Amino acid sequence: MRVVWLTHNYPRHPGDVAGGFLHPLAVALRQHGVDVRVVAPSDAGQGGEDELDGVPIRRVRYGTAADERLAYRGSMTDALRSPRAAFAFNRLRAALRAGAEQELNGASGDALVHAHWWVPSGLAAPMGVPLVLTCHGTDVRLLERIPFAGWLARPTFRRARVVTTVSRTLAAIVRRQTGVAVADDGVQPMPVTPGERRWSDGSGDVVVVGRLTRQKRVHLAIEATAVAMRRGTPWRLVIVGDGPAMLALEQRAIALGVADAVRFVGAVAPADIPVVFATAVCCIMPARGEGFGLAAAEALMQGVPVVACLDGGGLCDLVPSTGAGRLVRPAAAAIASAVIDLLGDAGARDAARAEGIQWRERLAPDFVAQRCLSWYQRALNA
Repeated sequence: MRVVWLTHNYPRHPGDVAGGFLHPLAVALRQHGVDVRVVAPSDAGQGGEDELDGVPIRRVRYGTAADERLAYRGSMTDALRSPRAAFAFNRLRAALRAGAEQELNGASGDALVHAHWWVPSGLAAPMGVPLVLTCHGTDVRLLERIPFAGWLARPTFRRARVVTTVSRTLAAIVRRQTGVAVADDGVQPMPVTPGERRWSDGSGDVVVVGRLTRQKRVHLAIEATAVAMRRGTPWRLVIVGDGPAMLALEQRAIALGVADAVRFVGAVAPADIPVVFATAVCCIMPARGEGFGLAAAEALMQGVPVVACLDGGGLCDLVPSTGAGRLVRPAAAAIASAVIDLLGDAGARDAARAEGIQWRERLAPDFVAQRCLSWYQRALNA
């Protein structure tokens, strides 16, 4: 079986965080005998044929090196707002489609396309080929935020033989906005990077993991740290990630007088995330409208309790409101109170381990690959 993956986000090199959650699944599927081939955009002129851990990757050019900046930077949604970016977006869509058609050529048996994110990949999927469509979060938020997005998306969702999402929250939005229902087994988060995950010894700091963007609301974790300090229950906060909000966050820590208690470590390769959680005492996930919230699952998988917000989207699928975690209002005082509560809860770490055992099974690459194979067979048989 040949499966062509279309995605605007796939690791450009070993350890790259861009689309890093997709790569373990591609590797696992190839180990099951599936001929997975990835078609992704070039990044600033870095196109051509590539390979990562045995997974062949075709990086398609869609403009000059200066133009090829739509992918990998979290700016894809701008293409639906700016006329200038729209031209680059259309070139990207055409290049992805041409790349998929090239990879489909010569397939000796069954063949299909698996598009990750409906935009641009779903829109780029060649016609007349069985299509599996997976939504990861940012694309689904577009359906609610941009008035014409639902109209644009519906034909793609309706021609897909299988539609999947990484959380129940996203599945509900897809059905509401497109009229397409996601089957129960179509709600499946992407796998974690395989490797040893030691249970946390709880000797370290409070941790935030994520790309530093406005949607992640990392400023709430910094503000909660300041609240805790004023209450006389201080902690140290470690922020793992990089992004356009970095400078503003650093300035916020200084303004609140907690710069010495907040440490920015930058982006960390997916394979090194277990080191981050090996000593963490708690994880704060303050993001709004997450597709799933893989870092929260990884925290639980190492017995680290998690605080998330009630408007966290997919985070509400995995973070419990008691025991191993707390779901609170998106406010610094509420987050501070929840962290303090967890730090004083003798049973929180044991509860997090119990949750983590389940997620270790459900997010294992082989488990997700088996689920993916069932989608492919369904799409081929439809």
